Amino acid sequence: MSDVNNLLFETIDRQNAHESASTRRTLVKTTAAALGSMGLLGYASQDAFSQIRTDSANSVENITTVAATAEVLATIVNTVGAERLGGQMDAVTLRNVRAAAQQEKNHYELLTSSTVGGTPATTTIHVPDEVFSSPEALLTTLVVGDQVFINAYLLATTVFARQGNLMGSQFARYSAEIMATEAVHRALALQSLGKLGNDRVYAKFGQREETTGLPTTGSAGFFRILDAVAVLESAGFGFGKAGSKPGTAFTYAEVAARTPSDPDVNTITIR
Repeated sequence: MSDVNNLLFETIDRQNAHESASTRRTLVKTTAAALGSMGLLGYASQDAFSQIRTDSANSVENITTVAATAEVLATIVNTVGAERLGGQMDAVTLRNVRAAAQQEKNHYELLTSSTVGGTPATTTIHVPDEVFSSPEALLTTLVVGDQVFINAYLLATTVFARQGNLMGSQFARYSAEIMATEAVHRALALQSLGKLGNDRVYAKFGQREETTGLPTTGSAGFFRILDAVAVLESAGFGFGKAGSKPGTAFTYAEVAARTPSDPDVNTITIR
């Protein structure tokens, strides 16, 4: 069992210290079962992420690497999803997905700029065919994926803020601003699925996923950045290699060259 899962189980035990030992064991077992069913007991495979140092899993470098790679994935999924399923979506949903593609591309460009200095682990992403099988499948993928990003950017905000210097506070604000946009993406995808879009009082971090009907319903959030990769790999995505489900490999440069732009998207620079 990885240090990530040990930390998660220790946190569950600590946060429920007021409960009986039997109840705490049940909570841990339930979480372990949920993680196991998603293939999350252990770190993600280390092929594309071989440069990640697991002895300092939540370092600034590791977080920017995972975040930049995640934005590669998001740019690809939103761009290609709009292309392939646009004719099956209502006009508002299609416009929102296209705008999200533009925004994810912008996030990637910020993360890999000289200001932040992030480098993606890979720019080739294997996307499961099922993601583009229907508007519902795409939107469900976006809900789950955007929650992974929200969790990751909340983690990044915490780590950057703990740096205790000007760069740390600046990066913490960057990650908070990106997280806010990812939360909007999640809400719009939920709404297009006929669910309550603004279903959160607070953006979800380590808490249990309570939204029903998702592949991740019932699972806890994560506290180490590599677990973001594990969640995505468990859904069949592959980073620089084939994923666990039938799919197609897309490269960022080829897809980003045709990512759309919406004239009403604003605040496209950061300060």
